[in-house]
Amino acid sequence: MRIAAYNVENLFNRARALDPRNWAAGRPVLEAFEAVTALLEEPAYTEEIQRGILRELQRLGLRNGDTARYARLRQNRGRLLRRARDGTVHVVAGGRADWIGWVELTTERCDELALANTARVLRDLRADLVGVVETESRLALKRFADATLAGLYPHVMVVDGNDERGIDVGVLATADHPLIAQRSHVDDVDATGRVFSRDCAEYHVRTPSGTTVALLVNHFKSKGYGGKVASDAIRRRQASRVAEIYRDLVARGVEHVAVVGDLNDTPDSEPLAPLLTGTDLRDVSAHPGFDDDGRPGTYGSCTARNKLDYVLLSPPLWAACTGGGILRRGVWGGRNGRLWPIYDTMTAAVHAGSDHAAIFADVSL
Repeated sequence: MRIAAYNVENLFNRARALDPRNWAAGRPVLEAFEAVTALLEEPAYTEEIQRGILRELQRLGLRNGDTARYARLRQNRGRLLRRARDGTVHVVAGGRADWIGWVELTTERCDELALANTARVLRDLRADLVGVVETESRLALKRFADATLAGLYPHVMVVDGNDERGIDVGVLATADHPLIAQRSHVDDVDATGRVFSRDCAEYHVRTPSGTTVALLVNHFKSKGYGGKVASDAIRRRQASRVAEIYRDLVARGVEHVAVVGDLNDTPDSEPLAPLLTGTDLRDVSAHPGFDDDGRPGTYGSCTARNKLDYVLLSPPLWAACTGGGILRRGVWGGRNGRLWPIYDTMTAAVHAGSDHAAIFADVSL
C-alpha cells in the first residue's frame, strides 16, 4: 500500500491573509489575529488588556468598523466596543462572559484551475492512505473527493482542530482501507497549556490483509509568523507530545504506525528532535529506495531547508517499506515555475495545486 502526506493549501476558501502573493500584508494580519484572539478569551478585560484589544483591532482595520479587508469582528450578543461619534472607541465588555463574539479572517475563493491541479496530484499519487493537511472541513474534503477523484476515496474524515482559520487535518482512504477508529488530540495539554495548533488526528484503518495501521496526521506550528524562539518552542512541545502518543500506541499493541504531515521544520532541527531522534520512527526519505529526483525538499523551491513534510514509519512499517518519493508536478518551481516538470495546465503560480509537494511511502504488508 502507499501512505502519503499532502498539504493541499485549502480546497475552496482560504483566508485572504494567507495569500503568498501578498505575504508582506498578510503576515502582520495573522500576528494581530493571533494576539487579539488570545486577549478576547481573557476572563477579565483589565485596562492593559483593553489597550491591547484596541491596538490589535487597529492593526486589523477593525477599530472603526466591524468589517475590513482581511478580518471581521462578530458581535453576536452583547457588545465588545462602543464607537462614539467623535471617533473615540472604548471596550465596554468587562470580560469574556459579557459578550458573545469573535474576530474571524475573511476568505476568498481558491482558483478553480488550482483546485483541478490539486485533484490531479492526488489522482497521479494514487495513495491508499493520504494524510491531508489544510482542509477546511470534512464536508469540503468529501465534496472535493466526490467531485474530482472519481470515487477513489470513499472514506473521508476530518475532525475540526484548534486553528480558528479553518485549517484542519484529515484523511482520505480507499475502499479497501476502511476507517475503523479515530481519536482527536485537540485538548491535549502539557505544563505550558494546550499543545496542538491544529490537532494530532489519530486514524486507524484496516488493510485488505486485516492489519491495523494507525495514521497520526499533523500540522505543526508555522515558522511564517511570530517570533522564532516562541514558534520553535511550540513545535518542540508538539513533537514531544506526538512522540508520547506514538509510544502509547506501541505499548497498547499497535505496531504499524505512520506519523505524517507538515511538521514545518527540517530533519536536523532542534524542535523536531523529540520525534525524529527520540523515537524509533524512520523518515521514508532516508530509505535507500526513496527517489526525491535530486531535491530533498517538499515546499517552495524544494531545497534541503524546505524539507517540511514527512512520512515517518514505525519499525514494522519500515521493514516492509520498498521505497517512496516526492510528487512535485503540482508545485510552481521557482520564480518562473520551471525548476522541475510541472503540469501543462499550470501557466502561473496561482494555478499550482499547492505550494507543497506530496510525499509518499510504499509498504508491502
